[in-house]
Amino acid sequence: MTLNGWLQILFFLALVLFVTKPLGVFMTHVFNGEKTFLDPVLRPLERLIYKLTRVDHEREMRWTEYAAAMLLFSVVSMVVLYAIQRLQGVLPFNPQQLPGVDSASFTGSAFNNAASFTSNTNWQSYVPEVTMSYLTQMAGLAYHNFTSAAVGISLAVAFIRGIARREMQTIGNFWVDMTRSVLWVLLPFCLVGALVLISQGMIQNLKPYDIVKLVDPQTIEVDKKDSAGHVVTNPDGTTVKEAQGVTDQVIAQGPLASQEFIKQWGTNGGGFFNANSAHPLENPTPFTNLIAMFSIFAISAGLTYTLGRMTGSARHGWAVWAAMAVLFVVGVTAAYWAEARGNPLLAGTDQNVSATQSGGNMEGKEVRFGIANSALFATVTTDASCGAVNSMHDSFTPIGGLVPLANIMLSEVIFGGVGAGMYGILIYIVLAVFIAGLMVGRTPEYLGKKIESYDVKMAMLVVLVFPLTILVFTAISMVSPSFGTSQLNNSGPHGLSEILYAFTSGTGNNGSAFAGISANTLWYNSTIGMAMLVGRFFMIIPMLAIAGNLARKKTVPPSLGTFPVTTPLFTTLLVSVIVIVGALTFFPALSLGPIVEHFLMQAGRTF
Repeated sequence: MTLNGWLQILFFLALVLFVTKPLGVFMTHVFNGEKTFLDPVLRPLERLIYKLTRVDHEREMRWTEYAAAMLLFSVVSMVVLYAIQRLQGVLPFNPQQLPGVDSASFTGSAFNNAASFTSNTNWQSYVPEVTMSYLTQMAGLAYHNFTSAAVGISLAVAFIRGIARREMQTIGNFWVDMTRSVLWVLLPFCLVGALVLISQGMIQNLKPYDIVKLVDPQTIEVDKKDSAGHVVTNPDGTTVKEAQGVTDQVIAQGPLASQEFIKQWGTNGGGFFNANSAHPLENPTPFTNLIAMFSIFAISAGLTYTLGRMTGSARHGWAVWAAMAVLFVVGVTAAYWAEARGNPLLAGTDQNVSATQSGGNMEGKEVRFGIANSALFATVTTDASCGAVNSMHDSFTPIGGLVPLANIMLSEVIFGGVGAGMYGILIYIVLAVFIAGLMVGRTPEYLGKKIESYDVKMAMLVVLVFPLTILVFTAISMVSPSFGTSQLNNSGPHGLSEILYAFTSGTGNNGSAFAGISANTLWYNSTIGMAMLVGRFFMIIPMLAIAGNLARKKTVPPSLGTFPVTTPLFTTLLVSVIVIVGALTFFPALSLGPIVEHFLMQAGRTF
């Protein structure tokens, strides 16, 4: 670890702190229907949208109506994306003449992709530049980058309204909240952000791919195939190899910048290229790397101040922000330490150098970003439900890889995805306040609302759905060699981590991967697709039920027995509840994966 690395990390956190209040105030004005500087341009457009879609923007919804509207919109959007993928071979803006997804073989990829982008997961088991046409990228994937993020923001705002309102049956109008999320919170920032990225060298075009001659032609070994295209094998079953000369390189083109900024700003994470933010066209400079990380946290940080502003307790919003910041600092410290320390089996030869890898673990990392920015990016993208990567998590040390895995297992409430992080941490706040009430022997209260058994039951339902989905699918995959373990590139505890990470990332709507597992199979596409839908929608319904129940309640004045939610003590309790729930649930699985792998590495064994 270096001073320069720590200064970069601290600068990033200071930048997030700086933007929290102004962005939080802006979003409060937007969702309260108050005046903003963008109103002269956007209000007429908003009214036109309501007129064309026949939305009564003055009519509010009960939580059940809100949930039904959200589910209906998501189902229709998912079906449309599935259709675009299957038909892309006959649709325009396809200069490479790419066939429809799943046209050559049925692997469930089109279903997985539709579920992935609808749920704001953006998990990609395919290679984007050889799978998706420009139309699919723009009208399918980029569209969902906006709408799935807008749905998350809308749900968070609805939950905040439920806390703030008194004796009301409604929590807002889903169509109004989503429209304002897109028009005010997402679209203007993405227009400016995309232009900034283009200025840094990011491409934005509709050109066919370029083919260039290599200065230094290469010879590689590939599987030999017969005239029918089948792989030729030896009598012992091994694959026959043959030499193949490589003289050309294909350089993918496309509308990248317009998709890249919303990928980060909306905590989507789906890359235009397979290498994601490690690709030089997708993340060309250290400045674009900083923009990417800042964009991932910006809205989620601002929503903490929106929470304080809309509920009339700004100090509570800052207390929630502080809890997130504490967990972030702990995570990035552990990841940076582990990666800077490196692998002890690759020790330096100098006697003055300790028995660790000289220079730290650079495997799977871009030299232009280094260890500090790779560890920071990995922590940020898994604190939020983004999933963009500028390094390969599969190449991290066991403890370094544990950090992004644990971040997702904590339900990604450390700032979290846009909206999802806010309503996720509000669930933990309900549990924290309930526990505080038990400790003092009084009915728990949260900002003047009594937390009753119904609220706690719904909160526990949210908490339990998450690990149940992850652990059940992981267990089935681990005992099924034919379609589970056969796709692993590593054995032992690292192989377990690869499968565990895949289902954790899917259920947590993160989308990043350890990248050591071949997941483009019918089994993984189907099961991870189902996990993504469960992780998104099965957790939203009880959350909205809590919001609706809180909105109906009366407020009670604080008393001597009221647990304050604006103090460092509350922040400490909230952090403790998040860590304890995550630790008790997933510690056995983590012990069999990255933790045991760390001790085996110290003993001289790797996988």
